[in-house]
Amino acid sequence: MKLEGRRKSDNVIDLAGGDAPPRRRPGKKAAVGGGLGLLVVVVVALLGGGDLSQLLGQLGSQVAAGTPEGRTVETPRAAGAEDPRTVFVGRVLGTTEDVWGRIFREMGRTYDEPQLVSFRDEVQSGCGFQTAQVGPFYCGADQRIYIDLDFFEDLATRHRASGDFAQAYVIAHEVGHHIQNITGVSEAVHRAKRGRSEIERNRLSVRQELHADFLSGVWGFHVDEEGILDHGDLEEALNAAAQIGDDTLQRRARGRAQPESFTHGTAQQRSRWFRAGFETGDFSLGQQIFDLPYDEL
Repeated sequence: MKLEGRRKSDNVIDLAGGDAPPRRRPGKKAAVGGGLGLLVVVVVALLGGGDLSQLLGQLGSQVAAGTPEGRTVETPRAAGAEDPRTVFVGRVLGTTEDVWGRIFREMGRTYDEPQLVSFRDEVQSGCGFQTAQVGPFYCGADQRIYIDLDFFEDLATRHRASGDFAQAYVIAHEVGHHIQNITGVSEAVHRAKRGRSEIERNRLSVRQELHADFLSGVWGFHVDEEGILDHGDLEEALNAAAQIGDDTLQRRARGRAQPESFTHGTAQQRSRWFRAGFETGDFSLGQQIFDLPYDEL
């Protein structure tokens, strides 16, 4: 990736480098219920420029955990220049802000940027205490992405996915979860899971994760148009998506895959939907992931 000279996001909080620990102002949580049909309504309303907060209010929803009421109140400091990994993360996050800010403006909306917290070993998030073992994650309760930067080394060695665009894909995927959160998709999936069997809930989780992969591909399309990508970057991201597919991870750990337990999607599915976003750049096409029969994903 050609990131030299690109601006660094102001939304990076470097706990590993000594920034103050995160604080969260308590927010309201939504009552959860309903079905997948709400998801279609929410996404259609978003693409049509509708007011999601009004729509969800009409559907009897309260403010979801992860909306601005649940955000932290401290002002984040930009990443320190002493750690090249933190500089890289800041610049990648900056590109996601530019891309999604532009896409949201075209839809007549304002993009509410997430914060990214880099930490070492363990962290107290708005979603509870977490260790580095969970890997990078997004917390809707405080609208933050959390990542122990040592994960990038793990990605290259244990997961066999090296390269700067592989790392950027991971960040963009978590930003995809933020997009889902602020557009109501995450809440709709949460509602749809209520009363379902474990297998059905897992399948809904797979759809949500593939949608985040698709959104990261949409980001990739736009940064590629800006001339940021190098030859071979797309292959790095596709390989990363495949290497962290449920089937790949389970076969590596257990010697066999158990499809009924998948929660993120197979190597083929994850690569397919990242590529779909990357090749089209069309945010609206992600709806297909929720419309298609599960065995056609």
